[in-house]
Amino acid sequence: MEHLTLGIIYGSARHGRLCDSVVAWVCDQLAKTAPSLDREILDPASGEVEEAIYGNYRPSLEALLAKIDRCDAFIVVTPEYNHSYPAPLKALIDCVGLEFAGKPVGFVSYGGLSGGLRAVEHLRNVFAEMHAMSVRTSLAFANANNSFAVDGQPGEALRAARTLEAMLAELVWWATPLKAARAGNCYREMKQRFKGLAA
Repeated sequence: MEHLTLGIIYGSARHGRLCDSVVAWVCDQLAKTAPSLDREILDPASGEVEEAIYGNYRPSLEALLAKIDRCDAFIVVTPEYNHSYPAPLKALIDCVGLEFAGKPVGFVSYGGLSGGLRAVEHLRNVFAEMHAMSVRTSLAFANANNSFAVDGQPGEALRAARTLEAMLAELVWWATPLKAARAGNCYREMKQRFKGLAA
């Protein structure tokens, strides 16, 4: 199987965020079910990423873009705030060019009754604009503040693990041929040929 790198993108930058627990659980599951996948953590609350997004510091931005460019697929772990996703996640996405292009994206969301599904619906459109493609299966944790126990395990852990495994299978299925396609036919060069035809 083609060697793949999976980027895990934090959606929240808040202090005391639940996102840390959700990402830790996702990474624990990945270590069990897909140990051969390399992982790259992309956190808008980290100093380097925050500097790249808001600080207009070119070396930090170039380092962030290089990390994203190395990734072959992504899992976005996001809460839902007021029927959508958080501003720091949008800021991270907006500072990226075609580094997301031709790569699959999956979503793990959490929130109230909806489990963050409205945030995911918005993000599907955003990543389509970035020339990425979202896989159908997503994992949502409803009533998230009560669904994660003190040991970091979610309620209905078996169902959640199976759903994550199904989403990961879709990501790998898409990421493998797309990695070969990007290597043989540079997506950036193709887009450059048609620059200016669409806003």
